[in-house]
Amino acid sequence: MGRILIVGSGGREHTLAFFLGQSRDVEEVYIAPGNAGSALCGANIAIDATGGGNFSSLADFAHGESIDLTVVGPEVPLCSGLVDYFKERGLRAFGPGSKAARLEGDKVFARRFMERYNIPQPAFAVFDQWSEAESYLQSLNERRIVVKAAGLAAGKGAIVCDNLTQALEAAENILKTRVFGSAGDQVVIEEFLEGEEASVFAICDGRNALYLAPAQDHKRIFDGDKGPNTGGMGAYAPAPLVTAAVLNRVDREIIRPLLEAMALEGTPYQGCLYAGLMIKGGEAKVVEFNCRFGDPETQAVLPLLDEDLYQLLAAAAAGELESYSPELRLKQKKGAACCVVMASGGYPGAYEKGRIISGLPGLTGTTDSRGLYFFHSGTGNDDCGRTVTAGGRVLGITGTGSTIAAAIDRAYQGVARIDFEQSYFRKDIGFRAVKTI
Repeated sequence: MGRILIVGSGGREHTLAFFLGQSRDVEEVYIAPGNAGSALCGANIAIDATGGGNFSSLADFAHGESIDLTVVGPEVPLCSGLVDYFKERGLRAFGPGSKAARLEGDKVFARRFMERYNIPQPAFAVFDQWSEAESYLQSLNERRIVVKAAGLAAGKGAIVCDNLTQALEAAENILKTRVFGSAGDQVVIEEFLEGEEASVFAICDGRNALYLAPAQDHKRIFDGDKGPNTGGMGAYAPAPLVTAAVLNRVDREIIRPLLEAMALEGTPYQGCLYAGLMIKGGEAKVVEFNCRFGDPETQAVLPLLDEDLYQLLAAAAAGELESYSPELRLKQKKGAACCVVMASGGYPGAYEKGRIISGLPGLTGTTDSRGLYFFHSGTGNDDCGRTVTAGGRVLGITGTGSTIAAAIDRAYQGVARIDFEQSYFRKDIGFRAVKTI
């Protein structure tokens, strides 16, 4: 029987804990440090490695509890080498090593890597001096441009600019004002890609890839995709945009060439590879790679997976996906799922914590009734044991149904049952999918 350790404290980690705990082969689930929701489907451990530290203490715990598999959720510990450290200590972990995780942690590395191996992507330029970036931007004729901090910026380092003034401001804020600190040592200025975005998640063992349901995230804070970027305000799956033909093309032109190239360069990719894509006319280009499960996409994708999640991730970590699935295909449940994020008022800016959440008693085991899940993101418990807000994104309410419209309706039924002071959520999650019906 497997003993699992999950690293992280968000909605993604609560979702992983819930579905890993459903495996007939799992005996115990630990979450470090976890949240108020994960405590209901496992044991929270007061060791926080999400900031890139405490690796030794976490490994000591894993050895002491005879952990069979550690699943690392957030990007910072992955990019900081947690999986490498665990392997050195003789512990099995699901996730890429730090060199492979540079695909997310260093956008300059990622763009130049894709350039070397002809993986479809936008035109780009890299700068580390504000004056050079300023001159380059002023030389462009494009009306829209994308400006990105090269390092990790909690999902907020990519700025889509509608005009030169916005682009100059974004580049200056990154390189000169240093709003993202050392993550802004370099800036990547990219061609704006026309089309529609989608997310593809590949479970990789270093050589092979198996695909979860494709999803579509909603990054902007306001309805209609307006306002600043967030960590994600909701997601749905499967994304109708990613047809079987599109996914086959993504596999052939992006994922498999990348896996072959990573192995060739001595950094084989094992873990979840999250490809953020722009799709137009059946063609896909890479907007970004992430080295982990998405959040909140995981809350929409995993309810549709008709596989034993523990067996799948353990096979990937062992480099044995071909043995797990000789046909290299994952079974998916019929229907769709939609996750709506409930956030603290003020997010992604300043917000208050400690707001009492009502409507959760009896529901926080995540599944209250058929087709409805309540995944915790930024939650905790006060001195009286009440569940309270503890972050910007507080809850992810996931509905499932036979159609995307039914899943969206179910999710918003769940949202209506929850209340906390100054709560905020988008009211149009899934609007692009509904338009295609």
